[in-house]
Amino acid sequence: MTIFYPGTRRKMSSKDLYKPANRNIGFDKNVWVEFTALARDYKAVNLGQGFPDMPPPHFVKEALGRVAASSDFAVNQYTRSQGHPRLVNALGKLYTQLMKRAIDPLSEILVTGGAYESLYCSFLGLVDPGDEVILIEPYFDCYVPQISVAGGIPKFVPLRAKENATSTKDWILDKDELEAAFSEKTRAIVINTPHNPIGKVFSMEELQLIADLCKKYNVICISDEVYEWLVYGGEQHLRIATLPGMWERTITVGSAGKTFSITGWKLGWSIGPKELIKNLQTTQAQITYNLATPTQEALAQAFEHEIPLIDTEKSYFTGLRSMLERKRDVMAKLLTEVGFKPVIPQGGYFMMADTSGIDVNFDEYDKSDDPPDYKFVRWLTKEKGIAAIPPSAFYSLEHKYMGAKYIRFCFIKEDSTLESGAKKLKEWKAELGK
Repeated sequence: MTIFYPGTRRKMSSKDLYKPANRNIGFDKNVWVEFTALARDYKAVNLGQGFPDMPPPHFVKEALGRVAASSDFAVNQYTRSQGHPRLVNALGKLYTQLMKRAIDPLSEILVTGGAYESLYCSFLGLVDPGDEVILIEPYFDCYVPQISVAGGIPKFVPLRAKENATSTKDWILDKDELEAAFSEKTRAIVINTPHNPIGKVFSMEELQLIADLCKKYNVICISDEVYEWLVYGGEQHLRIATLPGMWERTITVGSAGKTFSITGWKLGWSIGPKELIKNLQTTQAQITYNLATPTQEALAQAFEHEIPLIDTEKSYFTGLRSMLERKRDVMAKLLTEVGFKPVIPQGGYFMMADTSGIDVNFDEYDKSDDPPDYKFVRWLTKEKGIAAIPPSAFYSLEHKYMGAKYIRFCFIKEDSTLESGAKKLKEWKAELGK
C-alpha cells in the first residue's frame, strides 16, 4: 500500500482530460445532427425528419389534460420502474389480442424511454463483447452505435432493389446471402417491419425464412415494429413473434410516438418472454430507472379508449392509415412530376425517391467526399428550401452505394406543409424546363 505523507503529490494523469470513452469515438456525428440543423437554418419545408406536424388525436390530448388536472397525488410521483401498472395492463390486453397468446403485463413487458431505449436495453442486456448481430440494410442508424457500445459486431445483409423498382415489394432479401451471415457467433438479428427508410412490409415468406434461421442457429430476434399500424393497400402487418417457435426468442419493440403521432412523449415498450425481458429490465434500471408517470398514465387511458375500436371505422388507427395512404399518393405524384422516381411504400410514413433521372451536377457545389445523396439533400435544402434525408446514412460503408441514388421524404405532414413543398418542387421544375 502506498502512503502519501504531507507535502507529497500524486503523479498527474497523462490522459487527455476531454477524450471521449473509446466506445463513443466516431459516433458524435450523425445524419440527424446535420440535416435537422440545415432545415432549421435555411427555414426549409421539412419533408425529411419523421415527425408529424399535426395535432395528436383529441382523446390523447384529453387524457393528458385529465391527468394534469387530477387530484390524485400518485400520478405526479414515481411509478413502477418497469412500467406504470395501468399502462402495462393496457399493453398486455392489447398484445394478448395481437399476439394471440396471454401476455403477462408485469413480467413480459418493459416500458422504456421511446423505442430507442427499448433497442438499447436489448443490446446491452443480451449482447456480449464479440457477439455478432445481423442487420438488414438499410437499417435505422441508431442500431450500429448501440450494438458497438455493447461490444457487439454488426453483420450486414442488404435488401437488394430490382432494376427500376417502383414498389417496396421490389426490395428483396436474398436467402443464401442472409444464411451466410449466420454462424455460431451470431447472438441476434434485428428486423424492422414496416421498414424505415424503405417502407417495405415483410411478407410471411420472408419472416418464415428469418424465423427458420433463428431457430436453426439458436438466435434471438429483435423485431422493431414501431410502424405496426401504418400499412397500406390491403397489406397486413405480420408479427414474427407469432410464428411457431418464435415467441420464446423474440423481443417486439413498439412506440407510442408512432402509434399515436406523439413523438415528443418518448415512450416505447419491449414485449417478449420473461426470460428475455428480465435482462432488459435489469439494464433499464441502470439507465432511466423510472419514466414520467403523467405521460404513462395518459397513454394508458389512450389505449383503453382505442382497444375496443380496433378494426372498426371509429378507430384512430383506421383513420390514420386512410389519411396517410392519401398523403403518400399525393407525394408520389408530386415527386414524379418533377422527375423523381418514387418507390411506393407498403407501410410506414417515408418514401424513397430515385434521383437518377434528374440531371444536376453537385460536384462543383459540394466538394466533399460524401455520397451523392448527401450532396443532393444539402443542395435541395439550401437552394430550393426543401429538406429531406440522404438514405446512404442507413447503410454500412460497403453498401452505401445502394442508397446513394435515392432521397428519403416524409409524408406524415399537414396538407399545408405538403402544398408548400409542392409549390417549391413546381418552381424547381419550371427552372429545370428553362
